[in-house]
Amino acid sequence: MPGPPRACHGRSPPVGALQGLAWMLRCSRHPLLESSMSLTAATRPLARAAAMLLIGTASLCAAPLALAQGKVALLLPGSINDQSWNASGYAAIGKMKQAGTETAFSENVQPADHIETMKDYARRGFNPVIGHSGRFLSAAQRVGPEFEKTSFIVGSGGAGAGKNVTSVDYDNAQVGYLMGVLAARMSKTGKIGSVNGLEGLPNIVQQVGGFRQGVKSVKPGAEVRVIYIKDMEDAAMAKEAALALIAGGADFVFGKLNAGQGGIVQAAKEKNVYTSGRSFANVEAAPQNVLTAIIEKWDDMYVAAAAEARAGTLKPALITYGYEAKGGPGADLMYARDKGYAPVVPAEVIAELDGLKKQFASGALKLQVGKEDARGGL
Repeated sequence: MPGPPRACHGRSPPVGALQGLAWMLRCSRHPLLESSMSLTAATRPLARAAAMLLIGTASLCAAPLALAQGKVALLLPGSINDQSWNASGYAAIGKMKQAGTETAFSENVQPADHIETMKDYARRGFNPVIGHSGRFLSAAQRVGPEFEKTSFIVGSGGAGAGKNVTSVDYDNAQVGYLMGVLAARMSKTGKIGSVNGLEGLPNIVQQVGGFRQGVKSVKPGAEVRVIYIKDMEDAAMAKEAALALIAGGADFVFGKLNAGQGGIVQAAKEKNVYTSGRSFANVEAAPQNVLTAIIEKWDDMYVAAAAEARAGTLKPALITYGYEAKGGPGADLMYARDKGYAPVVPAEVIAELDGLKKQFASGALKLQVGKEDARGGL
């Protein structure tokens, strides 16, 4: 059996409780705004007590105190330099290092290596072991019973299984729905496309299905055509699919891919139609065409879940961070760090989208998305 993929390790000096508390208080702001604080022995007990009080009141703002002496490993299906899915997951490593956590990660982990890579980290005392894709769920379910004292966390896993396997995700249906409303409002042809991978995976079903529902909620007669491709990382394949949709009249092309997202953006730029991104890099590549991006806060979600795992309070279930979550959503629509949408998006459309977010937060709007909503084709 082949050995595990290349793993990278790093450790930063441990931080005290006050610094952890400061980090927690800052976590609702962008991580680039973080700064360091000093700690004295006299203030440490008070700071720790205050931080522990806040742990119970925040979802994504869990303090990293429980991680300070821990070891956390992360498995990624692609490259950390993809400016999309894998890069967003890798961001958690940086935050954990700031908390004094010993970290390790393996990128480009192929399906044949999922189980052995997870086992390797578990044997070496990493806890939790995180798989950054629903594709790691099966491996976690198989490895979990063998390492009962290790927590396995799966991003976008769709479900937890067994007493030590937990899935975490943002609410894909909600952000998909918002994108659908945006696409419908901005489309002039009434023809809208979507290019995606991993057909049938729960988080894909939720986001693509939510997107179709969002379009239909404001333009029932709009045409929504969905194409699934085989490789989330293949930008050339994604571009070809997007160009086919555009040739058929689509003037807004949505999608959920990894490195392949860049192909959708390239096609939209070349044909001067609208699209969305999964990173600020996508926006920067075509600022006239990318109207907004789904910015996923995997760093916050993984830090919160890992802290709970170290504290022994993590539940073996699917934990979803939607707009109703105490610490805020696990993903939001952002065009820039201080702006939600491109200048071309009308104020009334932005107001409509903000209103929908408030309905999600209050519980007034709840979505039921099924596989039929995410079907390929029309």
